[in-house]
Amino acid sequence: MKKENVKTADGLKIIPLGGLEQIGMNITAFEYGDSIIVVDCGLAFPEGDMLGIDLVIPDVTYLKENIDKVKGFVITHGHEDHIGGLPYVLREVNVPIYATKLTMGIIEKKLSETEDILKKVRRKVIKFGQSVNLGDFRVEFIKTNHSIVDAAALAIFSPAGIVVHTGDFKVDYTPVYGDSIDLDRFAELGKKGVLALMCDSTNAERPGYSPSERTLEHTFDTIFGEHRNTRIIIATFASNVDRVQTIINAACKFDRKVAVEGRSMVSTMDIASELNRLSIPDNTLVSIDEIKNYPAEKTVIITTGSQGESMAALSRMAAGTHRKVTVGAGDTVIFSSNPIPGNEKAVTKIINELLFKGADVIFQDAHVSGHACQEEIKLIYSLVHPKYSIPVHGEYKHLTAQARIAHELGIPKENIFILRSGDILNISEDHAEITGHVAAGGLYVDGLGVGDIGNSVIKDRQRLSEDGIVVATMVVDSFFFNDTATTEIYTRGVVFVKESEELLDEATRILTESVTALYDRGEADWGRIKGVCRDVLSDFFWKKYKRRPMILAIIMDV
Repeated sequence: MKKENVKTADGLKIIPLGGLEQIGMNITAFEYGDSIIVVDCGLAFPEGDMLGIDLVIPDVTYLKENIDKVKGFVITHGHEDHIGGLPYVLREVNVPIYATKLTMGIIEKKLSETEDILKKVRRKVIKFGQSVNLGDFRVEFIKTNHSIVDAAALAIFSPAGIVVHTGDFKVDYTPVYGDSIDLDRFAELGKKGVLALMCDSTNAERPGYSPSERTLEHTFDTIFGEHRNTRIIIATFASNVDRVQTIINAACKFDRKVAVEGRSMVSTMDIASELNRLSIPDNTLVSIDEIKNYPAEKTVIITTGSQGESMAALSRMAAGTHRKVTVGAGDTVIFSSNPIPGNEKAVTKIINELLFKGADVIFQDAHVSGHACQEEIKLIYSLVHPKYSIPVHGEYKHLTAQARIAHELGIPKENIFILRSGDILNISEDHAEITGHVAAGGLYVDGLGVGDIGNSVIKDRQRLSEDGIVVATMVVDSFFFNDTATTEIYTRGVVFVKESEELLDEATRILTESVTALYDRGEADWGRIKGVCRDVLSDFFWKKYKRRPMILAIIMDV
C-alpha cells in the first residue's frame, strides 16, 4: 500500500476529509498525539454526470488506517450533509457518537434502518454547555441557531490550544424554538485565547444579516390570508423543523388541518415531536388518506420535493403520478426553500408542471437561510479573536469570500488557510503549515455497492447515455473464417434499428471482410479479432453519424 505523504511535526493536526470543495459531505479529523476525533460525517448528493449513483460518502481510509487512535464522532447537527455518511462509515470505523438530543434522535433513526449497526454503536447525548473528554481532547457543545433545532458549535480543547468550529449557524435573536445562539460563550472563549476558528462560509458572499426564522410568521400569515379559498401545499426541507413549526402555527391560526407527505418529512416530524422539539396542537394533524374528508380550503399539505427531486412527493404530484394527491386549479403551492446550486433546472421544471395544471405557485420570499451572512461572520470573529482562520463548509468561492472577511478584520494572510480535502494542517501557537496530504474525496454508493464503482465506470455510463452501444457477435472456427460465418450486429441508443437495416448490413459486411483478412494473414487470435471489431465499427459509425458508441465484441469459437 502506498504510504501517505505525511511529514512529521509537533502540534495539532487538522485534516478535512471532505466538505471543502462543495456544499456537502462534511467531515474533519483532529489529531493530537495518539488521539483522533472526527467532526461530522456527511454525504453529498450525486451531480448530474454521476449516472446511476445514489449517494457520495467520504473516503475514510485515513481513519481506518489509524483506527486505534480514533476516539469518536462529534456531530454538530442533524442535516444529511453532516450525518448522512454515518450508516456507511460506522461499518468500518465503529467508534462512539456524541451529539445533542434531536441530532442523536435523527441519527438513531437512520442507523435503525441499516442492519444491526444501531445495536453495535455507543451513543451519548450531550447538552449545551457540557463537554466530553476524548483522549487528548475535550469537546464542548455550544448553542447556536440554524434551520434545524439543536444545532451546536464545538469548542475543541487540545494541548496545542482551542479550536472553535461553528458548524452551520446563523445569529437568530428570535428563534422559533429554544434560545438564541450563546454569544456569551463565544466571547468567553475569545478571552481565554482561541488558536483557530473554523467558520461556516455558505453565505460569506452575502452582505448584512440572515433574517430570523420568525420573520416568516408574518409571511405565512399573509399568504394564508390571501388564499383562504384554496388548498395550500408547502414544500420545504424535511429537516427544517423550525419551518414546519411556523407552517403548523399558521395553519392553526387559520383553522386548517395539516397532512404530511414524504417519508423523510414524516420521520423527522415524528422524532422532533417525540423529543419535544416540535409542538403540534391536538386535532391538527390528519393522515394524507384523511385529508379528502375535509374541505380543500381547510387543509394544508406539508411535503418534500422543494429541490425538484424526481421521486419526491411534490414531483409526483406535479407529474400526476401521486396516488393520493391531485394538484390543479384551486391549489396554492409554496416553495419554502431556495434551490441548492445545481437544482435550479429541476425546480423550474416542477414549477412549470404545477402552473400547467392550473395551480398558483409561490416560489419567492417564503424562505430565510439558516446560514450566517457577512455581518454575523464578522461578529463571531470579533468575539473569538482567533489567531488562525480556517474557512469551512462551502465551495472555493465561499471559502475565499470568508478569507477576505478575516483579512479585513486584521488576521494576517499567512494565518488564513483555505484547505482542500485531504490536506494536513499542522498548527500550534507558534507555527502553522500544511505538512502533507492523506487519501480523501468521495466514494460512490450505487444500490448495495459502496466504493465498487470508480470514475471509469461513470465514464462508461456517460458514454452509453450519450452515444449508445453496439454489440457484435461472431461465431468463428479457430482455423477458418469467411463470409458464411455467423456475424450479427445489435445496437441500442445508436440508430433506430427498423429504419437502419441496410446500414447494419453494410457494417456487418465490412466487419466480416476485415476479420476474413485477419484469418488470411494468420493473425486470428481472439484479442486481435476483438480489437479489429472495435476499430472497424468505431470508424464506421463515426463516418456515418459522427457518433462514438461503445463497442462490445463477443467472439464464440466452434
